[in-house]
Amino acid sequence: MAPPGDGNKALLAVEQKGEAGPDGPGEEERNGSLRRQNTDNSMETMEIEEEARPRTGSRLIALFLTFLKIGAFTFGGGYAMIPLIQKEVVDRQKWISDQDILEIVAIAESTPGPIAINAATFVGYRTAGFAGAFLATLGVVLPSFFIILGISFVLRQFQELKPVQYAFEGIRAGVLALIAKACYSMYKQCPRSGIAYGIMVAALVCVAFFQVNVLLVIAGCAGVGLISSILAERRHRA
Repeated sequence: MAPPGDGNKALLAVEQKGEAGPDGPGEEERNGSLRRQNTDNSMETMEIEEEARPRTGSRLIALFLTFLKIGAFTFGGGYAMIPLIQKEVVDRQKWISDQDILEIVAIAESTPGPIAINAATFVGYRTAGFAGAFLATLGVVLPSFFIILGISFVLRQFQELKPVQYAFEGIRAGVLALIAKACYSMYKQCPRSGIAYGIMVAALVCVAFFQVNVLLVIAGCAGVGLISSILAERRHRA
């Protein structure tokens, strides 16, 4: 007769074997299926990343070349650059929308630095992150840097020539047309209401006739727009 302890051990071994018997292979199959699924997901993720790398690289190159062209063929400052930026990045490349152009102008005017550089940084970051912002800014700055560097060596010899003076007069007239087009394009995108027209007229009068600082005008316009939006929302809820 076997000792009681040996019988209990045998019974426990049988129970463990019985529990592992029918369920063991199924559990192993499930674990194997999960491992295969994780492997497949990892391979798909790697494929997606490999496909995304060239697209990101090509977009960075396109950003640099686009703003290099904008910086090389735009005269008259940042406002004259807005129509060309809109044509290249909105109409042709479709990186941003028309509404983003208004945000670019508002942000670029509200932050330190030239509007052209701020706009390039904004578009580059919105399109491809930090690297896009760096390359877009570099592209828009390089043409001006090299052009001014070259002109500085020959300006005294050529600034008195009549053809050079006539050329600059023609450039000024063209810049005025570009700025007018930019104003018209922004006007079409702006909300049309009594408050918006009032802000526009008040800002024009303050800047053109009273020489008020532009930053103060922008801050005042932002405050009026915020207050009017809050009041309009409260009236809508009521």
